[in-house]
Amino acid sequence: MLRHPTALISPTAVLADDVAVGPYAIIEDGVVLGPGCLIRAHAQILRGVIMGPRNTVDRGAILGGDPQSLTFDPLTPSGVRIGEGNTFREHVTVHRSTQPHAHTIIGDHNFLMAQCHIGHDSQLGDHNVIANAVLVAGHVAIGNRCFLGGSSVYHQFIRVGDLAMVQGNSAFSADLPPYCIGHETNLLAGLNVVGLRRSGLDAPARLELKRLYRAVFHHPSGPVKGAAALLPLTESPSGCRFLDFIAHPSPKGLGTPGSR
Repeated sequence: MLRHPTALISPTAVLADDVAVGPYAIIEDGVVLGPGCLIRAHAQILRGVIMGPRNTVDRGAILGGDPQSLTFDPLTPSGVRIGEGNTFREHVTVHRSTQPHAHTIIGDHNFLMAQCHIGHDSQLGDHNVIANAVLVAGHVAIGNRCFLGGSSVYHQFIRVGDLAMVQGNSAFSADLPPYCIGHETNLLAGLNVVGLRRSGLDAPARLELKRLYRAVFHHPSGPVKGAAALLPLTESPSGCRFLDFIAHPSPKGLGTPGSR
């Protein structure tokens, strides 16, 4: 049986014919679920969620809950947009946008482990692994192919670049540049060399990133001005992405190399 008789499915929800819904799951008004989705027991897909094909929502997960904002009006028409092939494990929560007709965005082929949280108005790219109990606040932008270690936390309005890797129990309230390893509190531990290799980036490109990392973070005028000065001299796509990210930080600033 594709849809358990105890599941509560709104008559205004739009489900592809092969969507499977487990016992006691709740699917609210206006939800859209693409082909091949699996909604397991006790999961809740709340109003405003639009989900592409082949997503799995595990037991007790809640997608589309109200933002944790003291000024939010629950009558605001907003939602969550989810791509394809994502896995939301047990008790994951994703909150809808605070802005009218806007969405929290989840891309494609992400793996969100148990009890992690994605806050309102955040954007998650593609092929990311979000480990157990990771907490992402509102308005956080996370790139592609990142690995966020268990119980790490991310303050609002920061960015995490492509192929970043973060140690478990870390805390970031500043931008984490692409291709870097983050640890402790806003600290960088060099490049994610293993991740770069696994992504298919060739040896010359990896060597250039190592050179740029050293040049930027040892620049006498600081990394932002150093990246801006080097950007016109760099032609490789990965080098340009690295420098452009650092040259245009968010108001929260940048993580920096070091240890404590």
